[in-house]
Amino acid sequence: MKILILCTGNSCRSQMAHGFLQSFDPTLTVCSAGTQASGKLNVKAVDVMKEAGIDISHHTSDSVEKYLDDAWDYVITVCGGANEACPAFFGQVKHRLHIGFDDPSHVIGSEEFIRSEFLRVRDEIRDGFYQFYLNNLKMS
Repeated sequence: MKILILCTGNSCRSQMAHGFLQSFDPTLTVCSAGTQASGKLNVKAVDVMKEAGIDISHHTSDSVEKYLDDAWDYVITVCGGANEACPAFFGQVKHRLHIGFDDPSHVIGSEEFIRSEFLRVRDEIRDGFYQFYLNNLKMS
């Protein structure tokens, strides 16, 4: 089962979703990419994932172009805000889904508030992707 998780920068939400989904089932092939990949992971995303017991520090921030020639069972977009353009993927895809989340990397406020937003979004991603896993993959 091959799953590609897409967002714009591939530094935060898609990386967290990638980490969680891979942790649910290590036999899955999970990749993540961005339409405008930042080339680096968001440090706060890495930190809150480590607190959840998942190390994503070895992930890379890749452009979606790297995966256009591959066939995918699922391509899932995770961008959330109405002002943010979700990427389109025109490769060989059996199922396209959107599971949207707020982008905590754009939050402004105190360090405590920003951290709380990263934790909130991390937990929403964990819950959303666990439901996806239970509903779509566990019986596969």
